[in-house]
Amino acid sequence: MKKKALGNIYTALIFIFLYMPIAVLILYSFNASNSTSTFDGFSLKWYKELFSDSATLNALKNTLLLAILSALISTIIGTMAAYGINKMKNKYVKGSTMSVTKIPMMNPEIVTGISMMLLFVFVGVMIGGKASLGFGTVLIAHITFNLPYVILSVLPKFKQMDKSLPEAALDLGCTPFQSFFKVELPQIMPGIISGLIMAFTLSLDDFVISYFTIGSGFETLPIRIYSMTKKRVTPDMYALSTLIFVSILVLLVVSNLVSDKNREKMSKKAKKITKYVVGGLFATIAIITLIVFIVSAGTKTVTLNVYNWGEYISDGSEDTYDSNSAFEEYYEKLHYEKYGEKIKVQVNYTTYASNEDLYAKLKSGASGYDVIIPSDYMIERLKADGLIQPLNLNNIPNYENIEEQFRNPFYDNDPDAKYSAMYTYGIIGIIYNKDKMDPADLEKIENGEAGWELLWDEKYAGQILQFNNARDAFGTAMYALGIDVNNATEAEWKLAFEKLKAQKPLVQSYVMDEIYNKMESGEATLAAYYAGDCLSMIANNESLGFFYPKNEEGKYVTNIFADAMCIPTGAQNKELAEAYIDFMLSEEYEAARANAEYIYYASPNKEVINNPDYIDYLEDDYDLIYDPDFGNIVIVEDENGNPVETTYIEYMFSKYAYRDMSDENRAILNSLWEELKVDSTSFGGGIYIICAVIIVGLVAFFVYKYIQIRQRRKLYWNNPVKPKQTFEFTSTMAKISVPKELRAKDDENQK
Repeated sequence: MKKKALGNIYTALIFIFLYMPIAVLILYSFNASNSTSTFDGFSLKWYKELFSDSATLNALKNTLLLAILSALISTIIGTMAAYGINKMKNKYVKGSTMSVTKIPMMNPEIVTGISMMLLFVFVGVMIGGKASLGFGTVLIAHITFNLPYVILSVLPKFKQMDKSLPEAALDLGCTPFQSFFKVELPQIMPGIISGLIMAFTLSLDDFVISYFTIGSGFETLPIRIYSMTKKRVTPDMYALSTLIFVSILVLLVVSNLVSDKNREKMSKKAKKITKYVVGGLFATIAIITLIVFIVSAGTKTVTLNVYNWGEYISDGSEDTYDSNSAFEEYYEKLHYEKYGEKIKVQVNYTTYASNEDLYAKLKSGASGYDVIIPSDYMIERLKADGLIQPLNLNNIPNYENIEEQFRNPFYDNDPDAKYSAMYTYGIIGIIYNKDKMDPADLEKIENGEAGWELLWDEKYAGQILQFNNARDAFGTAMYALGIDVNNATEAEWKLAFEKLKAQKPLVQSYVMDEIYNKMESGEATLAAYYAGDCLSMIANNESLGFFYPKNEEGKYVTNIFADAMCIPTGAQNKELAEAYIDFMLSEEYEAARANAEYIYYASPNKEVINNPDYIDYLEDDYDLIYDPDFGNIVIVEDENGNPVETTYIEYMFSKYAYRDMSDENRAILNSLWEELKVDSTSFGGGIYIICAVIIVGLVAFFVYKYIQIRQRRKLYWNNPVKPKQTFEFTSTMAKISVPKELRAKDDENQK
């Protein structure tokens, strides 16, 4: 009884551990407020907001279409493959085929995704001169990883089936075709249904493989979810996750109901109900997909593929201005007035996490994007590699709204051509929690005396967050050491590495977008991050503060960056892309001001900076974003050593903004960053002891089981069980020889 009670407790704990997070997520999807700590009453508000999001509904349509098609195709191909494998006579060929079939299941998804992306790019270049990822490529990828699961669901049904049934059908006059569909197919149908449901479920929530093979013109729900969770998780995400969980749970329950074991136990009525449930489920999915297609169908549709940072545009959430929807309406009207033709414009908006992710996509040759918004140093690199093209400023009249000092930035100062239009700029600073800071440090911050060394203060051990990207992390160390971030020698790179290594025991975590939850919840005290993002965090937690680090001379010593809109080489809709850039720079349609308000970064647009509504909206933050000191005139030396007057903001761009690195420095940076991240000294020696104990335990277990098996075999062979009856075989029939004592006993029983 005690063992049973302990077993039940253990099982209950496992279920609580697995499903409690999901239960909390479902509960808060019905929360009336957007709080993640208190439940303020039951409401369907977030479900309503979810289904009013056209981009999410479009991603849902794409996901359902992809899941249904990939599940059906992989089920058909997988059933045929299982049939062929079952008919194989050579056990070695059969075993090899099964081993190859299992590779997509055992292979890490990221390896499968990257390899398939490279394959599609290679084939595209070979047969058409252009590589393009889209719906077709992701469909092939989903069919590929679904196939093994279908085969492994169907093949056991062939083995369980009585092999004499198809032979009997052939003897009774059926053709092989009729024998399969009338005799074998009904026997293996439970395996086919299980494989179909499994394939549908796997396709429905796949992210990794889709991420590498999906291209720019097609977005699935998991990709959409990923882009929505770049910063903070909003309650409509809880609603979406709840619906996905419930859908998958229903499919798994149905899959179990149609298994052979359960079918034998069910009554005819229950079987009939299950049959209708399965059919109704797929019919409902098909109808929903059809309705969404009909609703989305109509006039000619032109797609604009925009690739941007996460949470870097006013997207209509929480009743904000929806930039992309507004552009769609604007351009449809503009196109009709200009050409007299009605078209429907759809902005396909996807996001990336870093400049390097963007570069990898463009370099692969399979991006298909029309508008991108990279940072300064990356624009230099893209321009040098021929991955972006010049803008036609005649199609961008609002380019004149950009302030004069930002029209010839260091990364795009070609007098004959412009490759970018500045979207926003910002400065890296330090965000801190006032309630957890030492009063002496707070006084330094208020007096403008605090610098980068605050991130190396041991009193904040375990409360410091550091950038999870190499360039910015090393930048903080170099600014603290007074090293030139753009002209550092190898020795100086190593000095910065040692500085970061000394900081590592104090660091709670290396983060990017995770910083939002950590700082807003009070989990961390100090972090270096981008000014605009820090101000948006402060709006959600009044205990947070922000400052720009200074040196001993009282001057700002920190990175200043700019992000600008560019058009990749080979963009499908260049004129439409230029119209989009022009719209984003316009004040007439409120896009420029709405985006500046939403993302909290400094705008280079003079129509925004001088707008009274914008100034009132920012209130006290205005002087922090647009520090009056930035407009001061300073004297600097030009390339020839002559004194030149310039604004402080231009001086900061020339001295502290990141430039594109040489291949040699990039290799040094990557090598040192990898060494810093894999160094496990912060774990102490305990991690090695734990690993050693686990390995020794596993080895001891397998040795024990091996000895146990050997002893059992030895015992069996030394004491064989004597048979009570023997068999004698002849060429015609088998004769059974029964011992005399058994025969006499049987005769007596019969009498």
